[in-house]
Amino acid sequence: MRPDALLFHDDFKVAPYWWDAAPPETAREPLPERVDLAIVGGGYCGLSAAAEAARQGASAAVLDAAEIGAGGSTRSGGMVSSGQKLALTNAIRGVSPERLSRLMHESMASFEYLQHIIADEALDADLQITGRFFGAFTQGHFEHLRKQGELLHEKTGVTVHVITRADQRALIGSDYYYGGILVDEYGGLHTAKYHRALRQLARRRGASLHSHAAVQRIERHRAGFLVHTARGRIDAKQVLIATNGYTGPLLPFLSRRVLPVASYQIATESLPAGLMAALNPGRRMISDSKRNLFYTRPSPDGTRMIFGSRPAIREVSEREAARILYAKMIELWPALRDVRITHAWKGYVAMTGDRLAHIGVHDGIYHALGCNGNGVALMSYLGQRVARHLLGVDAEPGAFGEGAFPVSAAGIASRWVVPVGTALYQLDDLWDGRARAALS
Repeated sequence: MRPDALLFHDDFKVAPYWWDAAPPETAREPLPERVDLAIVGGGYCGLSAAAEAARQGASAAVLDAAEIGAGGSTRSGGMVSSGQKLALTNAIRGVSPERLSRLMHESMASFEYLQHIIADEALDADLQITGRFFGAFTQGHFEHLRKQGELLHEKTGVTVHVITRADQRALIGSDYYYGGILVDEYGGLHTAKYHRALRQLARRRGASLHSHAAVQRIERHRAGFLVHTARGRIDAKQVLIATNGYTGPLLPFLSRRVLPVASYQIATESLPAGLMAALNPGRRMISDSKRNLFYTRPSPDGTRMIFGSRPAIREVSEREAARILYAKMIELWPALRDVRITHAWKGYVAMTGDRLAHIGVHDGIYHALGCNGNGVALMSYLGQRVARHLLGVDAEPGAFGEGAFPVSAAGIASRWVVPVGTALYQLDDLWDGRARAALS
């Protein structure tokens, strides 16, 4: 293991790289006495809901337990896609063909929504559609990815290229994978700049944002609700829960349906001249076929490498995670061996039992939850979608509002399910790795 003095940059931070350009903010303005809509959670979903509600003429207040912009939205990798999760995961099992078609349509619409709102509102988000490479960890995975590419093209219409192992070095400057597929229409953005731009949009339209206002209790009051927070209470006609991976025990109905899973990432120092061009000349997003997958991308300015994975069975400190992720990163790119780490961080994503996001209402309180690791576009879209529905602009909630929101056994037993699941994933990858080594 590389000594810490050589691994960590002098300016190393336990914080997302994204915050250097757009840090979270403190917003301690007094809470309004009453609003049409109180939104619990200040991520992409909550901000999009606030912006849309204000656009429709409703008063809206966003309540966040911490600083505005300190949660999961600005801790992600910032990769964006359209329909990939639905087309390629088990989320489609047990779903009728008719509903699957509607889910796919809305999932693709979420990517279009993201692109349009960034363009139409001139949001500073560094959105770049550079493509995404999915690497095959074994030869068997390559055949599986090739078939998935065909399915992805058939169901979503994206352009998919099959990349052989002999050709992949031109894309990723590595022989680590056994080829893979490249999707042209996918890309990434700057998570914190996009979040800041959504904050500005919501305020510009008339919504208010409030940090350090953890919601402690919600009770029915007359025709609406009293929302009790760490900074006082608000009388709200309607309430929306948009907390995703930070959904706590406030409402047991939701905490039983969402499993928070930690995702860890590191960022390197600025790379030597020419190295990024050798490793990732197209500045593409990259992920792979392992259960405990690698996901990596260049920073939007092309100077640094950002790399993520789950480092261990149980949660570890960000500094310890950085050591483990660095070792994984140089498996993929040995040329990064002498590069130092400047940032390490983690964030929580919301996994659901059926791998689908859900919008709906329970006991009069609305929710939009379940990013399932694919939330940049989808949760932005669903925030707008649920706001229009609860305000009566749209009569129907859409495909993600159909069907029951199933209880997640993992959500109920989250203290042990994530470590056990991670261990099984690692055993699966270890078995594939041994098979891979035997063939190499």
